[in-house]
Amino acid sequence: MGATSAENSVVTATTSDLHVLVLAGGLSYERDVSLRSGRRVLDALRAVGVEAELRDADVALLPALTADPPDAVVIALHGATGEDGSLRGVLDLCGVPYVGCDARASRLAWDKPSAKAVLREAGIPTPDWVALPHDRFSELGAVAVLDRIADRLGLPLMVKPAQGGSGLGAAVVRDAASLPAAMVGCFAYDPTALVERYVPGMDVAVSVIDLGDGPQALPPVEIVPRNGVYDYAARYTAGRTTWHTPARLDARATESVAEVALAAHNALGLRDLSRVDLIVDAAGQPHVLEVNVSPGMTETSLLPLAVQAAGLDFGEVLGTLVARAATR
Repeated sequence: MGATSAENSVVTATTSDLHVLVLAGGLSYERDVSLRSGRRVLDALRAVGVEAELRDADVALLPALTADPPDAVVIALHGATGEDGSLRGVLDLCGVPYVGCDARASRLAWDKPSAKAVLREAGIPTPDWVALPHDRFSELGAVAVLDRIADRLGLPLMVKPAQGGSGLGAAVVRDAASLPAAMVGCFAYDPTALVERYVPGMDVAVSVIDLGDGPQALPPVEIVPRNGVYDYAARYTAGRTTWHTPARLDARATESVAEVALAAHNALGLRDLSRVDLIVDAAGQPHVLEVNVSPGMTETSLLPLAVQAAGLDFGEVLGTLVARAATR
């Protein structure tokens, strides 16, 4: 099978007897997106004959898991609840299998500075960065710290929360005068800001799935936001972004982004599925920005677009993943 195609790889799985719980909602800033993801996953599973129900991750969850344990769980929660590893650890304690990576790998991928350090150690390209907690920012003097960051990394810069997703709190800083406001906006979502060198180029997302034959990269999705920044509004508002699937890359660059995405997925110890966000620079070199262990599943989300581009059925892919999880 080619590195960028998963055609004909969906294994035949008996799912009609499975009872699957789709977890969505939560209390993060991404609750609305999570609910949209959960409903789409629910509909896709039911369309292929899987008995599935949707439930929030609230005080009623643990009693429900005890009274009627599902055969598998699909985590459609975004933000900390679904991605920092804590919920996965609770599911492990309950002996309930789930689609996706384990708690340890989830914690690692969720913390962007830690994940970038692992990627860098593995030789996977990722933009230079500095992680700055709000307390240090205040104690050391904001002006002095920001001047040093700009001198060290250069301009423009990307500022985003060290933990978080959906583009919330993220901003491109093109001049030094805009950096303080970007930091304040970032700190509204997380006590630590990740400031990294901005790499101009093509925004690309590569989804990775494992349907039984090992991780495979799906066709890359090119992201073209109307205002030039792939922020929350651009991700989830119709008409704000154009997607090209597959991305408008030559054969060499297409192969390169697939190889780098697979390397990132494996370096972080991920399982079943992930989405790797990259920038491809003018020379065709991919740079990993972050890796998502609970990618969006909405009508404008990138993993479902990639599944469709690969000629696969979204419901069948999910059915295979839950069937494999149920055997763990």
